[in-house]
Amino acid sequence: MPLMHPMPDPVAVHLGPVAIHWYGLMYVLAFAMFIALGRVRIKQPHIAAQGWTKEDLDDILFYGMLGVIVGGRLGEVFFYQPEMLLTPLRIFKVWEGGMSFHGGFLGVLIGMALWGRKRKRNLLDVYDFIAPLVPLGYAAGRMGNFINAELPGRIVSDPNLPWAMIYPNVGPMPRHPSAIYQMLVDGILVFCILWPFARKARPRLAVGALYVLLYGCARFFTEWFRTPDWEITVAGLPITSGQMLSLPMIIGAIIMLVWAYRSNQPDRAGQRA
Repeated sequence: MPLMHPMPDPVAVHLGPVAIHWYGLMYVLAFAMFIALGRVRIKQPHIAAQGWTKEDLDDILFYGMLGVIVGGRLGEVFFYQPEMLLTPLRIFKVWEGGMSFHGGFLGVLIGMALWGRKRKRNLLDVYDFIAPLVPLGYAAGRMGNFINAELPGRIVSDPNLPWAMIYPNVGPMPRHPSAIYQMLVDGILVFCILWPFARKARPRLAVGALYVLLYGCARFFTEWFRTPDWEITVAGLPITSGQMLSLPMIIGAIIMLVWAYRSNQPDRAGQRA
């Protein structure tokens, strides 16, 4: 028997006229994990030698939050739901769900560029610093998608799949719980690979590039199980919207990794990989 999505109330708590949504709480959790992991990261010897402080971390979080929310929402509009432009007020209803990772990714890059310029830090050092702090926050966001019954997967080929799930808001057929797949693979698995890698000094940009490569590959894989927002055929093979957006990440990350290791640049602490 397939599982049934519980379809919980999207509002976690009512405080008088104020409704606190589960989706928003997942973002609070994501930002809290960013700070907690960041406090650990600034104590790592090669990071401490670069002079990172708790104040830097708090400041980066502010710029990152703006980048995630603004970029994520605009990415959702332009990449996936352009019809929102017909009802602009919907764009501001972030608590209803609908945030594009690729848009949020670009937003964070811009936010970090602004912060790095303000503090006169090398932008590549900033990206290397924050990269390991991102995946678990992404995982929390995907849990928010699952609670909201968003991102239903494709209909399963084997209805006896133990974790196949029926989404009452979509239809009676059992589907892959793709938001859970992406939480586990794109978020938690990527973190489990990236965090140990980032604990040692690496060539400048290597950590940031590896995150982009891991996420791009993971997302390309998990997209096979997700109902696509749109899909095209290239050389006879179906390519989904998420895969199309992930391909430039994969290609760009490979180029950046090759550059990082060939240049073999020491980090700011004067250490080499």
